[in-house]
Amino acid sequence: MLAASITACGDDSDGGSGGGAKTLTYWASNQGASIDFDKQTLQPELDKFEQQTGIKVNFEVVPWSDLLNRLLAAATSGQGPDVVNIGNTWSASLQATGAFVPFDDATLGAVGGKDRFVPAALAAAGAPGQPPAAVPLYSLAYALYYNKKLFADAGVTAPPTTWEELVTVGKKLTKDGQWGLAVEGANPSENAHHAFAFGQQWGGEWFDASGKPTFDTPQNVAAVKRYIDFMAVDKVVNPSNAEYAQNQSVSDFANGKAAMLLWQAAGNAFKAQGMAADAYGVAPVPFPATAPAGGKKVNSMVAGINIAVFKHTKDKDAALQFVKFMTSDAEQVQLNKTYGSLPSVTTVASDAAFQAEEQKVLASVLATSAAPLPQVAEESKFETLVGTAMKELFADAASGKPVTEQAVKEKLSNAQQQMGS
Repeated sequence: MLAASITACGDDSDGGSGGGAKTLTYWASNQGASIDFDKQTLQPELDKFEQQTGIKVNFEVVPWSDLLNRLLAAATSGQGPDVVNIGNTWSASLQATGAFVPFDDATLGAVGGKDRFVPAALAAAGAPGQPPAAVPLYSLAYALYYNKKLFADAGVTAPPTTWEELVTVGKKLTKDGQWGLAVEGANPSENAHHAFAFGQQWGGEWFDASGKPTFDTPQNVAAVKRYIDFMAVDKVVNPSNAEYAQNQSVSDFANGKAAMLLWQAAGNAFKAQGMAADAYGVAPVPFPATAPAGGKKVNSMVAGINIAVFKHTKDKDAALQFVKFMTSDAEQVQLNKTYGSLPSVTTVASDAAFQAEEQKVLASVLATSAAPLPQVAEESKFETLVGTAMKELFADAASGKPVTEQAVKEKLSNAQQQMGS
């Protein structure tokens, strides 16, 4: 899919720099229901930035399916945009290319200072002990969404707080073409996000302290099996979900075909499909009823989008002005309100835009029970390989093939071997 490019309109004032008109190129990630929605959302804000500074911004909304490869290509070639959005889980991987401006204390000072940003969000902006490769722009977390009417019809009075309860409730809600839970079984990134959170709950780690992959430990095997078993053993997930990779699980939930969904800030996507805000409830992602040995109280990755500056920019100062603008109080309220995400700065958390039930749950999760994915250079490869192994396990489950511990271990061992030495 080709992303569309838009040039911001405006005058050619030089913003007081005396050097003629300045122009930046910006790659935005696809945050809304469509690329067109993002264009309509961002264009007025970039026009506002130009009016304030005289700096024109040419921007392109890049689909998630293309973004990582395009960022890596730009990092390798030294050619590409000035400013980019990146998935925060890729921060350390992209940082390792050396192609991005490090946000050391002085650079952070130029965009408002380190203390301005939510600590958990800034922790997902690069490897520990190094200056962040980006700063957080939109903050997200996973939550459990549930259909209030379907729950009431089944006599279920509260959302499940444990996986055991989720299975019990899911079985009550799986009937007559309706399913208890929807998953995105063919989406490697979505699978890997759940592998991380379940792994934390089961006491597993995907990399050791030196950054070496540890995919096929008993803890990780048990964690992945628990997630695949919603389809394979518990039968509360439609086997067709093994083929879902384009947010079809969100559509199934919005259209009443599934009663529960694990997702990040899904409210706006539901609204776009005609589901009223009072038709669903939002709760934290469950935990095991009894924590396995070493299990952590983590039920979400620290999810979100960061904004970064390429070292090859011809105007670092203008690029940092744009980063400061996008993370300003006014823009943080405007953009996160539109996308249903949370602000990445501490100064606007109390704004009315973030007081709805969904945003309150997401904020609580981020503050109390979310952890960043491993900030190691190989993280993006982990998402691809482990996420694909889980895609294959879902395909096996959908076809009726038993998904045993041994089968899970073999898939994870194979993924670990593909990571290379």
